[in-house]
Amino acid sequence: MLNLRTVLTALALNLALGFVLGPAAEAQFTTRQALTLDGAKRIMAAAEAEAVKHKWTVAIAIVDEAGDLIALHKIDDTQAGSIDIAIGKARTSARMKRPTKALEDAIAGGRHALLGVDGLMPLEGGVPITVDGRIIGAVGVSGVTSQQDAQVAMAGIAALGGQ
Repeated sequence: MLNLRTVLTALALNLALGFVLGPAAEAQFTTRQALTLDGAKRIMAAAEAEAVKHKWTVAIAIVDEAGDLIALHKIDDTQAGSIDIAIGKARTSARMKRPTKALEDAIAGGRHALLGVDGLMPLEGGVPITVDGRIIGAVGVSGVTSQQDAQVAMAGIAALGGQ
């Protein structure tokens, strides 16, 4: 059987270690914003409204910061190929932490080595979602011109405010 002295000694040691190791343990974790499904739905609704307003048939993809799909809409009569392109644009923007237009421009400027990056979709229309200076996801759009795709993506992101 444990006596009271042993239990109290163990308790005191645990408390002491907690004070010593506590700050070090906290330094191993961060608190960060994340894109929720509700946030993705707000973005999607605004992006879709922009496309419908202009009668553009597009696919709209929204991903989290790792590039994993949260939401996808394909407006009626959108070409099937736009689905994969929209997802690729969103994923590229999130993972590369920049608009896909920047990658398109880099390749046009002679940085052809980027074409060798697996999974890269260097076409305008992928736009990162930024909150407090941190990228929490991205929107990718495909179906009309690249500039129009980007317009739809930015209209969606604007629904979050504070971009």
